[in-house]
Amino acid sequence: MARLTTIDPAGTQIPGPSATLIYDDWYPAIRSSELRAKQLKTAMLLDFPLVLGRRNDGSIFAMRDSCPHRGIPLSVGWFDGNRVTCRYHGWEFEPCSGRCELIPSLSSHDHLDATKIYATSFPCVERDGYAWVYVPGPGSGRVKDVDALPPVPELPKFSQHYRSAHLTADLPCNVDHGIIGLMDPAHGPFVHQAWWWRSRSSIREKTKRFEPIPEGFRMAAHAPSGNSAPYKLLGIYGEPVETTIDFVLPNRRSETIRCGKKWFASLTTITPVTASTCRIDVIGAWNVFYYVPFVTPIAKFFGAKFVQQDQETMIQQAEGLRHNPSLMLIDDADKPAKWYFALKQARLDGSGKHPMDGPVDLHWRS
Repeated sequence: MARLTTIDPAGTQIPGPSATLIYDDWYPAIRSSELRAKQLKTAMLLDFPLVLGRRNDGSIFAMRDSCPHRGIPLSVGWFDGNRVTCRYHGWEFEPCSGRCELIPSLSSHDHLDATKIYATSFPCVERDGYAWVYVPGPGSGRVKDVDALPPVPELPKFSQHYRSAHLTADLPCNVDHGIIGLMDPAHGPFVHQAWWWRSRSSIREKTKRFEPIPEGFRMAAHAPSGNSAPYKLLGIYGEPVETTIDFVLPNRRSETIRCGKKWFASLTTITPVTASTCRIDVIGAWNVFYYVPFVTPIAKFFGAKFVQQDQETMIQQAEGLRHNPSLMLIDDADKPAKWYFALKQARLDGSGKHPMDGPVDLHWRS
């Protein structure tokens, strides 16, 4: 159970070392390029140990990394491209459904129907270079109607030809701290100081309009910050630049930047690995400077530096959080964090209540 600290007079709370997790949703478990035929890969997702693989037909799967017989990890067994075999007693499972297909120890005197036994499997879809796994709540049982699930998240693209890149980093904090750090508009000039981004001396007052959207909020379309060098580069196209940023539960921040026919889009997720650790994953796609040689490795280099700065800050913050200090959320710069906690609570208690009554302008300096 999360340890809570009251922050401000409004009663907003931030958990201490661990956070309450949101189940019944899609999360990226692993890069899908790591899943190759007849190989098994492991991942931890929302405190579930997973084993993942790619079948001979190209489809991918995710199972709980535990044999229902004696609990040995299925990942230490064998996978022939069609069935996962437990190395303890040779039980064979169809990995997409989890159905047991064979129990070698059964004799002619046994009447057990092996196909009525299921290992835990999870809906798993390959999208935008990730294996997205739908994680039901503990004890919910097997998901039988996959078609009834919400759609798998997808990065928007606005042209047929584009380049893309992926970044990832482990964070030694719970998902709540990771998410409110992700949406924090005031840390940029301090955490991300660089000649190619911004500096403390570039801080200026900003006003942005936010709008409620289902299970989230949107920073409405606006001209991007003029004190960030990457945005300035788009000025060479001579057309207005406009960006929109969305946050949607449980963990997704998407940004689109449009400049005429040129565009950049990113989807960033903060995924809980355990109740006290998480991981940041970023996929970006763009058609800006599409024909410039080496643009993808250059973009990945600077993007990795950016993510590394966030990672180093979260490592430093984790050291301070070990002592369970009192924390605070203040004024407009922290309003998105307050909205996140209210949205999460509404999701957990099933009320569906949105913390925003309508559009609102927020003001801060960054």
